[in-house]
Amino acid sequence: MEQIPVLKLGEFLLVSIQVELHDELVVSLQDDLSARLEKTRARGVLIDISALEIVDSFIGRTLGHIAAMARIMDAATVLVGMRPAVAITLVELGMTLKGIRTALDVDKGMALLRASLDDSGAFSSSP
Repeated sequence: MEQIPVLKLGEFLLVSIQVELHDELVVSLQDDLSARLEKTRARGVLIDISALEIVDSFIGRTLGHIAAMARIMDAATVLVGMRPAVAITLVELGMTLKGIRTALDVDKGMALLRASLDDSGAFSSSP
């Protein structure tokens, strides 16, 4: 079975999705990511979807569930690399991806995660 790599970069986990997602793969990613968050105690998750041309409602909901799970485990989620067509589709589906911050690319996403850490090492509550 395919697996999406989850890399640890300092206090953060990086997920770079380079294949088209299908239902089983995105559920596997959710399980793998929760296990890695538990094991590493990472403070943030950056998910790069720049290679995705399509995000359907199930994948969109699952990304939202990943962010909610990460938040419960004391980590923020930033989604980067969203193509305009994917953004349009998500808006047309009425999906807001609550709890997920977005950035244009990996560099800006990592900067957003770093900026979200306050002096005590906890994430700020700003949207």
